[in-house]
Amino acid sequence: MLDFRISPKAEKYIKKIKDQELKAKFREAIIEIRKNPYVGSPKKGNLSGIRGYDIYYSGTNYEIAYEVIEYQGAMIIIILAGTRENFYAELDKYIKKRRSQF
Repeated sequence: MLDFRISPKAEKYIKKIKDQELKAKFREAIIEIRKNPYVGSPKKGNLSGIRGYDIYYSGTNYEIAYEVIEYQGAMIIIILAGTRENFYAELDKYIKKRRSQF
């Protein structure tokens, strides 16, 4: 399994989940991503380089956005986790902010 890092924003979201079954689904998803980092669907356009992994639970679609960094060995960076509502707008804002720092 690949090593991984999780952004403070994604970590905060997952910690706040009260439903233990849903929290377990997020943990399982992260394990699945660590086993096969290319399991998530690649994003296009201004989100290129980011992959998304869908979690369906109790009629709601959740997503984990992550990227695979290959520098001195591969590592997974979990960028964002949450429901699909406003997910891509928030992800886009994060990416623009991060890219403006370079």
